[in-house]
Amino acid sequence: MRAVRIEEFGGPEVLVPVEVPDPVPGPGQVLLRIAAAGVNRADALLRAGSYHRAGRPPLIPGAEAAGTVAALGEGVTGFRVGQRVMALDGVNAPGFYAESAAVSAAQVTALPEGLDLTTAAALPVAWLSAWYCLRRLARVTEGETVVVKAAASGVGTAAVQIAARAGARVIALAGSAEKAAWAGEFGADVVVDTSRYADEGEVEEVLRLTGGHGAGVVLDTVGGPALRRSLRETAHGGRVVSLANVALQPTTLDTRDFYPKNIAILGFQLTNLQIHGYDPRPDLRELAERVAAGEYRVPVETVLPLERARVAHERLESRDNRGKIVLSAE
Repeated sequence: MRAVRIEEFGGPEVLVPVEVPDPVPGPGQVLLRIAAAGVNRADALLRAGSYHRAGRPPLIPGAEAAGTVAALGEGVTGFRVGQRVMALDGVNAPGFYAESAAVSAAQVTALPEGLDLTTAAALPVAWLSAWYCLRRLARVTEGETVVVKAAASGVGTAAVQIAARAGARVIALAGSAEKAAWAGEFGADVVVDTSRYADEGEVEEVLRLTGGHGAGVVLDTVGGPALRRSLRETAHGGRVVSLANVALQPTTLDTRDFYPKNIAILGFQLTNLQIHGYDPRPDLRELAERVAAGEYRVPVETVLPLERARVAHERLESRDNRGKIVLSAE
């Protein structure tokens, strides 16, 4: 079958189209015939050798995909050949930049009618992350103010919609006027172009927008120095959810920024959550049903053939994309 493999760690040029043997499902596994695979920042970190669970090359990247069931391994029930499904597997990393993958049935979720495979491939990583952070960790409630950082990103656009649907007032922060305007299309009450502000200016603007009190919840998808700003932008008794460090920089915190306000700092990492027992399927089913019903909009910007994974990574790392980048294996 066709696949894209990391032959050595490095830039997008190390993503090489190859022919590899067809996978065979083992006990408890589903053989997925892949229609589309989502492209994520974790894939780029894996390619560069910076991902926390990076193995050694050669590696096939890709932690999320959608397609149809091609075969069932011994002991698998609840699925049928030809059924439309999506899969998430950042734990065992079968690699979804391919035409097929054998994945644990515990990582496969059936799709409702009305949800196409390309959109489904964009749900498992970004949308599940935003959903878990806001609904299960922060427990956002109606009337709260939620700040979403990097609101034009995949997680960001999902978070804006999830928070707004929960009845929160959403302040969307993005790194340019164009990105801020685009984030506003997903239901944010206020958008802020953070390129207009130095670090202190961003904090002052968020405090101004919240009457000096700060936000009940800050979703920090940036990390590094941004985390300290997040703490200062949070209200008394508020929650900061930290789920990334795309800045790839250390964070220096002043404890006086959070302990006097009784702030909770909540960490999130999807892979480790699954390793420690989280079953993503109920949440993915609910998300899929809500998207199929038109409650949420999943923006897919670019669909590229599998063989053009290098171009997909170049686009991702340019930070110019508006919406998800997806690889088509069909």
